[in-house]
Amino acid sequence: MPSDSQFPAQVRIPATYMRGGTSKGVFFKQEDLPPSCQAPGEARDRLFMRVIGSPDPYGKQIDGMGNGSSSTSKGVIIGKSTRADHDVDYLYGQVAIDSAFVDWSGNCGNLSTAAGAFAIHAGYVDAARVPDNGVCVVRIWQANIGKTIVAHVPVANGQVQETGDFELDGVTFPAAEIVLEFMDPADEGEDGGAMFPTGNVVDALEVPGLGTVQATMINSGIPTVFVNAAEIGHTGTELQDAINGDPALLAKFEALRVAGALRMGLIRTPEEAAKRQHTPKIAFVAPPVDYTASSGKAVRAADIDVLVRALSMGKLHHAMMGTASVAIATAAAIPGTLVNLAAGGGERNAVRFGHPSGTLRVGAQAKQVDGQWVVTKAVMSRSARILMEGVVRVPGGSF
Repeated sequence: MPSDSQFPAQVRIPATYMRGGTSKGVFFKQEDLPPSCQAPGEARDRLFMRVIGSPDPYGKQIDGMGNGSSSTSKGVIIGKSTRADHDVDYLYGQVAIDSAFVDWSGNCGNLSTAAGAFAIHAGYVDAARVPDNGVCVVRIWQANIGKTIVAHVPVANGQVQETGDFELDGVTFPAAEIVLEFMDPADEGEDGGAMFPTGNVVDALEVPGLGTVQATMINSGIPTVFVNAAEIGHTGTELQDAINGDPALLAKFEALRVAGALRMGLIRTPEEAAKRQHTPKIAFVAPPVDYTASSGKAVRAADIDVLVRALSMGKLHHAMMGTASVAIATAAAIPGTLVNLAAGGGERNAVRFGHPSGTLRVGAQAKQVDGQWVVTKAVMSRSARILMEGVVRVPGGSF
């Protein structure tokens, strides 16, 4: 029989499993993490991968909390904020499914919703500021990108209200509505640069294997490269099955992502893209047409302004990433971008777009200052709830 030292017992770590928007993730309180994992480094990355069940060559993450998709391969650390006028610091890790790395280069807009709710659940918000009934305003410091997010979380009987009648396409059951404000969402943290890194709202982008395509490259919410669906052979009504099962097609989108990352200054060489899968996002847009969502719901052209499909971690997303929604709203508000033109042009402060699971409305306040476009905030509604709480178990010696 092998000795215990050869096969150490599992380690118990307090954790909460939460849905936020159309994503799910494992949430940790900063102080509950093992000491070696409380700071950036290999130990923390290895912990996140083992908790989620990566790397998994089968792509299923059966031996972890993930579910084989970018929407569920996520981990979050929440701690009491050391910054003035903020309640919590929120750090997000996108765990690769079949590769051994965690991408810390961007935010998850969907789990930002859960971060606000978790802050109250975990007692990080001053009890005097939590109403018995009403809305609690939670100020979140998004540590990945150095930005403020304000979550308006409903409260009933002094506790986070999780149930309700707010419906979100891409989520089966209704829940309570949480309104998020992404403050000054342009200019992505460590990468710096303007909202439009090239200085243009549209550029000619050279893509190996594709040639030259028109692209809007924007830093707002998350670095995103927008292209016209028709120019790359699509309609903008595609669902996941039309793209995710075609390796050649996915390789085309990856080539587009790498070219965009280089042009935006996010990477210096194409090889660096392999360790930065979370950003930039690739999205393709088209004018509205009728289509059927993945749920079977009919989406009418008259009910939307523009069609958008986006890829996350190399696959077409089943709905729309929250941060990409911020990028969509910002680009739609600025005349001349591909998103704005596909939506009919002109000025607007909100856009309703069609995605694979249905529709979503997002607002953005953009204006020109000294000849440069700036966005003061983007606003959207999401929902969140705790799915399970307690401890997650991780094999000893795995981090």
